[in-house]
Amino acid sequence: MNISVIIPTLNAGQYIKDLLNSLYSQTLKPNEIIIADSQSDDDTTKICREFPKVKIINVNRKEFDHGATRDMALRQSEGEIVVFMTQDALPANEYTIENLIKHLNSEENIAVVSGRQIARENASEMEKLVREFNYPSESNIRAKSDIGKYGIKTFYCSDVCAAYNKEIYLKLGGFEHPLKTNEDMFFAAKAVNSGYKVGYAAEAKVIHSHDFTLKEQYKRNFILGYEMEKHKELLGNVSANSEGFKLAKSVSSRLLKKGRMFSFFRFGFDCCARLLGSKMGKGKFKNDVHNNS
Repeated sequence: MNISVIIPTLNAGQYIKDLLNSLYSQTLKPNEIIIADSQSDDDTTKICREFPKVKIINVNRKEFDHGATRDMALRQSEGEIVVFMTQDALPANEYTIENLIKHLNSEENIAVVSGRQIARENASEMEKLVREFNYPSESNIRAKSDIGKYGIKTFYCSDVCAAYNKEIYLKLGGFEHPLKTNEDMFFAAKAVNSGYKVGYAAEAKVIHSHDFTLKEQYKRNFILGYEMEKHKELLGNVSANSEGFKLAKSVSSRLLKKGRMFSFFRFGFDCCARLLGSKMGKGKFKNDVHNNS
């Protein structure tokens, strides 16, 4: 089995050495690693050149696109299976790739499988609980018939750590572009709507988390809201609101049980930033459509 790993990078010097060492310590090692670097001005590419089987693709920073850049790198890869990772994710153990691909090959017609994200030890309490909610301990495989059960989570996928069947990827036309975010989720939706399956491998673990400021959370959800509204038909007009309310309820109740009052109130503001950002992003898309019509 030929496996390619693709990692988009931008000033990844503080992460990339540990990530590459971890990838080459996997029980199932990649045949090649492709670094799609957006003109890093630190030592990212210098570190990458110290490792074998690493190919560096130079990307104009201003031309980086979540869909187009990854698609370009995939089409230059040799692997039958392509694993995407982000520069700030680290395999939790030596079995991450093996478990990811084992799940991908567990049934026919699985287009993509994403792994489980575990928060860093120094992450905030609310971020740890958010990751636990979004990335549970049970694996699953989802098809179009599961929309009633999983809702918007039917289409969930994250290129922080995800393995793609390259043949199916190319058959479906790859990632949409240009795209501001969520190339992974929209591809998963396209796959599901085309009769393929998508999976989640809880045993394929990576360490990855963010403690966003309220401003960062607002901006992130503004972009997400814009793209979700733009792609609502692709997503079967399934609302993400119910999943958001489940997240808010779960994390809030667990923070209260732990007696983490400061985190409880901080998470409340975080939820407001998410909700407002998403609402404004959706409104921006609707205005753009109106102004262009």
